[in-house]
Amino acid sequence: MSKKPKPKNKQPSKKYLKYKIEGDKVIRRPSCPKCGAGVFLAEHPDRLHCGKCGYVEFKVKKA
Repeated sequence: MSKKPKPKNKQPSKKYLKYKIEGDKVIRRPSCPKCGAGVFLAEHPDRLHCGKCGYVEFKVKKA
């Protein structure tokens, strides 16, 4: 008989990256207006991007 493959370890969730706690307030990243609540926008240096639907919101540059 062949040997059983070793089980792979699961990656722990990174829920702590979805929010910040400042004092008594919870600060969340903005959610996608197309996908609705629960889908957060990724923060890039010049834009906010939704990984699910591809929605892009550009940040305004300060002149």
